[in-house]
Amino acid sequence: MESRQEQLLRLIVEDYIKTAMPVGSKYLADTYQLDISPATIRNEMGILEQEGYLRQPHTSAGRVPTKKAYLHYLQTVVQPHSNESCAPDMDESDFSNDPESVLKCVAQRLVEISGETAMVSMDKDWSYFTGVSNLFHKPEFQDLETATSLGDLIDQFDVVMTKAFDQVPFETQVLIGSHSPFGDQLTTMMIRYKLPGNKHGLIGLVGPMRMNYARNLALLQSAQKYIQALF
Repeated sequence: MESRQEQLLRLIVEDYIKTAMPVGSKYLADTYQLDISPATIRNEMGILEQEGYLRQPHTSAGRVPTKKAYLHYLQTVVQPHSNESCAPDMDESDFSNDPESVLKCVAQRLVEISGETAMVSMDKDWSYFTGVSNLFHKPEFQDLETATSLGDLIDQFDVVMTKAFDQVPFETQVLIGSHSPFGDQLTTMMIRYKLPGNKHGLIGLVGPMRMNYARNLALLQSAQKYIQALF
């Protein structure tokens, strides 16, 4: 991919993550004060569309990123924000003998910061998820058919966590679109953490493909470190 196309794709992905609105060539030129004409941008966007990185919704002249675009963005651009912390504001000694309470607090903190849905499990026999309503408030999930599909997927949280328990590594695993166990319109991030006594658990985030990848990756890494240090 040429450098100008790389730049445009990055701007389109990042703008769409923030706004959930299709991105047009004139908007790009004006908003980011690009030293190229809207016509040139439109031509480059057409090439990116032909190569599968963008698509054009029927009701808009702008383009939106595809799964391929998010994968490319994740692999070439994203650097986790190391200053992100998911440590909840609590007295840790209050929960020293109750791992489930700690994990619930961490999951709730993840929801608070990320605006996504958080899930956590411990040794296959306990799981918890919170922030599900956030999914239904996303602009891309407002139609009845999509909302119904999301409702069906929510019923599978425990099943998915159990199936994934032995598959998730100690590095954050990012599953986008058709690779997400919760549906092809979503992104799932999961990471494994260690507990004493050779016990393990999973913690993760689920949201639209249009999520803040850098922030959410950093949050999950922070969650893993916090949980392991606490116990």
